[in-house]
Amino acid sequence: MKQILKLVLLAVFVIPVFAQGAPPQGGADQPYSMEYYYKLAWGRQQEFLDLFLKNHYPLLKKGVESGRMLSVKIETPANHMTEDARWDYRVTIKFKNSTAATIANPDEEALIKQLWPDQETYKREERRRFEILLAHWDLPVTDITPKK
Repeated sequence: MKQILKLVLLAVFVIPVFAQGAPPQGGADQPYSMEYYYKLAWGRQQEFLDLFLKNHYPLLKKGVESGRMLSVKIETPANHMTEDARWDYRVTIKFKNSTAATIANPDEEALIKQLWPDQETYKREERRRFEILLAHWDLPVTDITPKK
């Protein structure tokens, strides 16, 4: 019985001290950052990037122009990784706040029709962009750099 009690006390008081998790993002009206990772079928990286820059990046730029987003950055790794850890592109978006990051943009459909009047081509190219995508994940990130 004492052994069980010790294990329970260990679980309740000691283990949480060592548990790791991401610190919460700032307050409700603070910038909120998300990283979007894309892993492509081998040999399809440039095709994906071309389609992304043609059919998605202009929409992201409109988000920055509107003030919904503060910045958009597109990156690719300089070196190879193991296959299980591999990603080809990372898009980091800093939103003006967590609401802008987590609620769909009500103007998105109208913007898509405005930016791409040829909806048939737009939809076909967007389907292709996702056909060559092996994996995609979103990661909220928190800047924990100490203030001076």
